[in-house]
Amino acid sequence: MSAAIVPVIAIWLGAWWANTRLSAWAVSGWARLLPPLLFGVTLLVIWEMTVRVLNVSPILLPAPSAIGARIVSSTAVLREDVVQTFFRGALTGYVLGCGAAFLTGILVDRVPFLRRGLLPVGNFVSALPIIGMAPIMVMWFGFDWHSKAAIVVLMVFFPMLVNTVQGLAATDVMQRDLMRTYAADYRQTLVKLRLPAAAPFLFNGLKICTTLALIGAIVAEFFGSPTKGMGFRISTEVGRLALDMVWAEIAVAALVGSAFYGAVALTERVLTFWHPAQRI
Repeated sequence: MSAAIVPVIAIWLGAWWANTRLSAWAVSGWARLLPPLLFGVTLLVIWEMTVRVLNVSPILLPAPSAIGARIVSSTAVLREDVVQTFFRGALTGYVLGCGAAFLTGILVDRVPFLRRGLLPVGNFVSALPIIGMAPIMVMWFGFDWHSKAAIVVLMVFFPMLVNTVQGLAATDVMQRDLMRTYAADYRQTLVKLRLPAAAPFLFNGLKICTTLALIGAIVAEFFGSPTKGMGFRISTEVGRLALDMVWAEIAVAALVGSAFYGAVALTERVLTFWHPAQRI
C-alpha cells in the first residue's frame, strides 16, 4: 500500500513545483488563470488515483471519472435542476433582493433615522437560521420556486444593504464640499459623485450575494420542493445511496456558482476600470 502511494506523492510534489514556477511567471492577463487551473487538475488527478489505489467504496467517495460519467449520462436531469434552482429560485431572489437593498440603501442614506433604526434590525434578521425560515417560506409561498426566491431575498438583502450604505459614505468631506460649491443638489451629487465612489462596495456586495443566493436556494429545497431542483435531487439521491449523482449535483452547483461569480466580477472589471483596485 505504501508503495502505491508513492506516485500520488510524486504527482503532488511535481505539481507543487510547477505551480510555484507558474505563479511567479503568470502575473497578468489570461496567464493568471493557469495556476488555479493547474492546481484544480492536480487535485482531480490525486483524488482519482487515491480512490483507485486505496479502493475506496463509491458510497464513501466516488472517483472524479465516475462523477463525470454521471454528469454526461444525466445531462437532461441536471439541466432541469439548474433551471429550477438557479434561474428560477436563486437568480430571481438575487435580482429582487439586491435591487431592493440598493434602493433601500439610498433611502437609508437620505433619511438618517433609518440608518439608526433599520441597520440594527438588519443585523438581527441576517442572523436568522435558514433552516428555520425555509419551512415558513414554504408555507407562505408554496412548494415551487417562489418560496426559494423568498429565502434568497432574505439572505442577500442585508449584506447588499450594508455594502450600499458603506459605499455611499465612502466620499470624503472635501469632495462633497466641492459638489456644493457647484450648487449640485442631492440627485446630482448622488449620480455624479457618490454612486461612482460606491461602485467597488456595490460590486463587493453583489459578489458576496452570488454565493449566498445559490446556497440559499439549494438548502431551501430540502424543506419542500417539486420533484426537481438541485437541493431536492441531493436529498433524494442521498437516501438512495446514489452518491455519484449527489457529487454530480455538487460539481454542477460549483460550476454554476463560479460562473455566476465570474460574470459579476467581469462586469465589475469592465465598469470600474478606473478604480485603483483594478490596476493590480
